[in-house]
Amino acid sequence: MRLEFDPYSELGIASSASLEDIKAAYRRAARRLHPDQNRNSPGAAVQMQEITAAYEFLLDEANRRTFDTTRIEQQPEYVFQFRVTSSKRAVTRLNEPQVIYMLAEVIPDIRASEIQEQRDSRLNLTLVLDRSNSMNGVRLDKVKVAAHQIIDQLKDDDVFSVVVFNDRAEVIIPAGTVKDRSSLKARVSMMGAGGGTEIYEGLASGVEQTRKFLAPRLVNHIIMLTDGHTYGDQERTINLARASASEGIVISAMGLGQEWNDKFLDELAAATGGTSTYINSAGSVVRFLNDHVRGLSNVFAERVAVSVAPESDIKLESAFRLAPNPQPLVIDQGYIPLGNLQFNRTISVLFQFEMPAELALGFRPAARLSATGDIMANKQQKYKVINDMSLEVTEQSTNEEPPTSILEALAKLTLYHMQENAQAALERGDIQEATRRLENLATRLFELGEGELAQQAQAEAQQVAFTSSLTDKGRKTLKYQTRFLLSGPNKENDSE
Repeated sequence: MRLEFDPYSELGIASSASLEDIKAAYRRAARRLHPDQNRNSPGAAVQMQEITAAYEFLLDEANRRTFDTTRIEQQPEYVFQFRVTSSKRAVTRLNEPQVIYMLAEVIPDIRASEIQEQRDSRLNLTLVLDRSNSMNGVRLDKVKVAAHQIIDQLKDDDVFSVVVFNDRAEVIIPAGTVKDRSSLKARVSMMGAGGGTEIYEGLASGVEQTRKFLAPRLVNHIIMLTDGHTYGDQERTINLARASASEGIVISAMGLGQEWNDKFLDELAAATGGTSTYINSAGSVVRFLNDHVRGLSNVFAERVAVSVAPESDIKLESAFRLAPNPQPLVIDQGYIPLGNLQFNRTISVLFQFEMPAELALGFRPAARLSATGDIMANKQQKYKVINDMSLEVTEQSTNEEPPTSILEALAKLTLYHMQENAQAALERGDIQEATRRLENLATRLFELGEGELAQQAQAEAQQVAFTSSLTDKGRKTLKYQTRFLLSGPNKENDSE
């Protein structure tokens, strides 16, 4: 039997633990995480499986002796930190539910910059490009230019493929190493536009190409670009994305123009730890695609994911990746995929929990969080860090201020939620509420010095007041630019 992670860390015990210590640690974990006790948390279920595997491994004396003998040799050369900060260390007992936040940060090894120049990530990259009729003209021309530049920046031993799709898919560059660049560019240049849009067909072919060279030592990534809606195949496409994520394939989605389904692309990308992006103009395609590929060549750890197991009476309500590439995350899986960790950038995620009313007084566990990832520079790539969070429940109100990092994250996230709430009000027919929220958003943006975006919000407020609807361009602009304000000075966005 072989484990990918340290069984002692999994159980939260020392390597000198006795057999009784091991059994006691397992019983404690089972009381918190076993499906019979914690029925509504996918994270608890998957963590309990991992704890059980560690427990059974250590019960076997031969396994334990072998692991203890080789433990020092298996220590990773490079690691990442997993820091979790709670909005409160103590909560007041109330007769109603209350909310707490946890900011989770995955931080590359401080020595990572020393190895960055020595090691470049090898890519297994597939472009899945929409060539439906609406892409004809300048849009397709810009996509070709971007693909040519990507071919130029790839290394000879990178793996590259291109799939184009409309209502059918065609592999114009089969997966292989980058040798004859002129030939690859010529195949891209011959791409023409026509037909409808069926994303599943294109993505399925893209996944098939990526699988041909799929390997843990590679950054296995698909970039899909589309400018249209897909009909009837959304569920199949999301299921394909989830299956791909389980294999270690990340999918990023880029929507060009206004005629595409942003909710669908958000869900598609979030299912794999990728990012979804709004490209407002054809002129921005080249920069967006090239920037994204450059980021993939700067990977310290790949296939990073976080599992969150709140206590049985605590509910995980939402997760939002703040950086890099801010976007909401799906929380209905045992692990929440976060994509890759770059050498010089921290992954930050804000979790929102609901605490029940009438909490028992005293110290108590709140949630067990674990972060996993493949560190590309290590011989043993798999690495895992566990953070067990607790808090105190008190009778008296505390004056504890939330940490600055969480206050800043919530302040910026408020802007994104304001436009989301305006859209929700509009969908339920409350025009007055939608208008008010957009006007408030415009005011806040002006206060922050985001004048152009504030004017867009004000214009959309007037649009709603007169027509009871948002423009597609305005809605996407507000959604994605308020989202990318969370990235600070490194934000990837464009409003051309």
